[in-house]
Amino acid sequence: MGRINLGRVILGGLVAGIVANILGYLVDGVLLAPRWTAALQALGKGDFTTNQILGFNILGLAYGIFAVWLYAAIRPRYGAGPKTALCAGLAVWVAGVLLPNAGLMGVVGLFPTDLTVMSTLAGAVEWAAAILAGAALYQEGAESARTMTARA
Repeated sequence: MGRINLGRVILGGLVAGIVANILGYLVDGVLLAPRWTAALQALGKGDFTTNQILGFNILGLAYGIFAVWLYAAIRPRYGAGPKTALCAGLAVWVAGVLLPNAGLMGVVGLFPTDLTVMSTLAGAVEWAAAILAGAALYQEGAESARTMTARA
């Protein structure tokens, strides 16, 4: 079992985070934007501020790095490839999207149910695409050396 390639975790994680942030923007910032505005107004809040959006993007990058690290950590048991990547993405979605949304948006009722469901389900698609992109860049140390040797 090889050591986790931290450089590749960060590279793949940043790519995963960027993909998640772009897809999140398309879903929440474009498609669901009117619903988010109405929901925030119902709470007496304005639209998301630039700093809040920046904060969400930083969290997306952190989640991306965590997702690729998780992929690297479970590869020895599940094997390399898309199926393992999707397992890691599912775990990140459950811990980072489903459970927080179920608690804060569902149980507490801060936001309408339809917005909660749409945003949560879209998150599953976002993280599936994000982890597939990030995991595609991940290689163990020996794999990286073999790839470079094969290219020479």
